Amino acid sequence: MDFQALFQQFLHGGVAEQASIFDSVSIFLPELVLSCTIVLMLVARLISLDRLIPTHWFAIFGGMTSFILVLQQFWKLSMNEAVATKIFTGLAVHDEFSIFFRGFLAFFLVFVVALTVLTGIPDDEDAPDFYSLLIGAVIGMMLMASANHLLMLFIGIEMASVPSYALTGFLKGRRQSSEAALKFVVYGAGSAGVMLFGISLLAGLLGTAEFSELALRFDAVFTGRSGMQDPTVRYVVLALLMIAVGFAFKLSLVPFHFWCPDAFHGAPAEVGGFLSIGSKAAAFALLVRLTMSLGGYGSGVHGTNTLNSLSLSCGLGLGILAIATTTFGNLAAYSQQNIKRMLAYSTIAHAGYMLMAVSALLVLQSVQSDAPFQLAHPEGAPRAMEGLLYYLSVYLFMNLGAFSIVALIRNQTFSEEIDDYRGVAQQAPILAICMAICMFSLVGIPPLGGFYGKAFIFASVYEATNVHWFMWLVLGAGGLNTVISLFYYLRVAKTMCIDLRPAGAAEISMPASSSPALYVMLVAGMVVFLGIVINPLSVVARNAAHAFF
Repeated sequence: MDFQALFQQFLHGGVAEQASIFDSVSIFLPELVLSCTIVLMLVARLISLDRLIPTHWFAIFGGMTSFILVLQQFWKLSMNEAVATKIFTGLAVHDEFSIFFRGFLAFFLVFVVALTVLTGIPDDEDAPDFYSLLIGAVIGMMLMASANHLLMLFIGIEMASVPSYALTGFLKGRRQSSEAALKFVVYGAGSAGVMLFGISLLAGLLGTAEFSELALRFDAVFTGRSGMQDPTVRYVVLALLMIAVGFAFKLSLVPFHFWCPDAFHGAPAEVGGFLSIGSKAAAFALLVRLTMSLGGYGSGVHGTNTLNSLSLSCGLGLGILAIATTTFGNLAAYSQQNIKRMLAYSTIAHAGYMLMAVSALLVLQSVQSDAPFQLAHPEGAPRAMEGLLYYLSVYLFMNLGAFSIVALIRNQTFSEEIDDYRGVAQQAPILAICMAICMFSLVGIPPLGGFYGKAFIFASVYEATNVHWFMWLVLGAGGLNTVISLFYYLRVAKTMCIDLRPAGAAEISMPASSSPALYVMLVAGMVVFLGIVINPLSVVARNAAHAFF
C-alpha cells in the first residue's frame, strides 16, 4: 500500500467500523473542549482577564459543556443500534461503555471545581495552574476509558498521573505536602517504567498492540504450547504481570498501595477526593476494556478453550488480589487518627470491593455456552459489569461527600484529626448528618446507595461460585470485611453526632442556607436517592455493559 492509499485510509477509515478522521474529531469533541478550556484559562491569565472573570468559571463552563456533549453522544448512540466505532485509526474506541465513563468524569469534574470554589483552594493567583492540572488529568482519564491500543493505554495513564503528582504537592511551603508528592512521583515513575517495559514486551511478542487483535494472538501463542515450560508463554505472562503493576498502582491495590495514605494525608482534601474517585473510575474502565479484549470479546474468537482458561486464571488472580486489598485496607483504617488517612485506607478497601466485581466478570465470562452447569442468570458477566458501574456511580457521591465535609471542617478548625470532630452535630448538624449518611453508605447499610452497590457486586460474586469454588472465599472475604469496616466508619459518625463538643474547641458554623451546606446536602441526598431509586442508573449501567456483549 503506497502513501496516498494510507493517507486516504486515515482520512476516510479503512473498514466499516472505523471512523474517518473527521468523524473521530467529532466524537473526540468533549476532550477537545476541555483542552481548549486549559488554553483559554492560560491565555486569560496572560492578558489579566482572570482578574475580571474568576478562573473557576472557565473550568465550570468547560466541564459542563463537555458533559453536555457526552450526553448528546449518548442520546445519539441510544437512538441507533449500538455499534462500537474505532476512532483515530483504532487507537481509541467509541461505544456506550466509553460514553458512560467520559460522562462520569466530566460530571465529576464540575462537582470538584464547585467544591474548590466553596473551600477556597486554590487562591486567585494559583487558580489557572490548579484547574489546568485538574482538567488535564481528567482528559487523561477520558483517554483511559476509550483506549483501544497499548500505546493509548500508557499515554492515558501517564496523562492522568503526571498532573496528579503536581496536585498532591500543590500546597507550596508545606513539608508534608511536598513529601507526599515526592513519594507519589517515585512510586509512579517506577510503576510506569515497569508497565512500559511490559507493554513493549507484549507488543513485540504478539506483533500487535491493538486490543481487538490481542485475543487472536493470545489464542495462537497459548494453543498447542507446553504451558509455562515454553519460553514464549513465560514471556507473555511476564509482560502481563508488568502491565498489571501499572493498574495496581493506579488502583492502589496491595502491595502497590504505599503511596496512597501519604499522598492523601499531604494533599488537600479536595485533591484527595479527586484522586480517590477519578483515578479509580478511569483505571477500572481501562482494566475492564483490556481484560474483555483478552477474553476475545470484539475479536470473533470468544469462547475458545485457551481464552476461557486465560479469563478464568486472570479472574482468580484478581480475586486473590481483591481479598488482600480489601482486608488490608479495612484493618489499616481501623487504627487511624487522621480522617484523611482513614479515608485513604478506605479507598484502598473499596478498590478491593470493586476488583471483586472484575474478578467475577472474568470468571463468569470464562464459561462456554455448552457448560454442564446452569448459572442463576444467563447474563452473569454483564450483570457483574453493571454492578461495578453502579457501585462506581454511588462511590462518586459518598466519597466526594466525605472529603467535602473534611475540607469544610478543616477551614474552620484547621485540624483533620478525628478527635477534633467531637460534637460537630451541636454546632453544625448539617455536616454531621451528611457525614453520617456517607459513612453508613460506605459501610453498605440499607437503604443507602452503597448497600445496593455492594449487593450487586456480591450477587455477581455469588453467581461466579457456580464456576469455581474459590469465589466462595472471595464472597466470604467481602462479607467479613464489610463487618470490619462497620467499626471505623461508625466511629466517625459517633464522634460527630453523639460525643459532646469539648470546652474551648474551635467553633464550627454552617448555616443550612449557606452554599457549602447546600452542596453537601446535594451530594448526600444523591447517596440516599440512589438507594431508593435504583432502576434509572441501573438501566444506564446495563446498557453500557452490553457494549461488550
